[in-house]
Amino acid sequence: MKRAKRPVMASVLAASAMLFAAMAPMTVQAQDSDLRRPGEMAMIADSIIARPVLLASTVVGAGLYVVTLPFSLLGGNPGEAGNVLVMAPAKNTFIRCLGCTPAQHESLKAEKASEQKEREVAAAE
Repeated sequence: MKRAKRPVMASVLAASAMLFAAMAPMTVQAQDSDLRRPGEMAMIADSIIARPVLLASTVVGAGLYVVTLPFSLLGGNPGEAGNVLVMAPAKNTFIRCLGCTPAQHESLKAEKASEQKEREVAAAE
């Protein structure tokens, strides 16, 4: 009886692997077309998981910055250490749009800036 289960299990695994392999290009294409706007699941995951982790990393980074500040001063890079340990996590925690990846955030920021320039040009005319 065990011998009969193995070929069935192997064929089920092979079929599911082929199905997932066929679906992979579709998901990549969907992600490329939706680069500009985050989905609802991304927003939920960002608010429940990513933002608390980023907040904790900001706090831990600030502590590490204070602890390593004498070494950074001796090395001549306190600004770089502050940017990496404190500012980058803080910007991702508090400034980045909800659910956005950094690339999506930059794309939306550039889109808003171009819209603002268009409004200024239209108002000047």
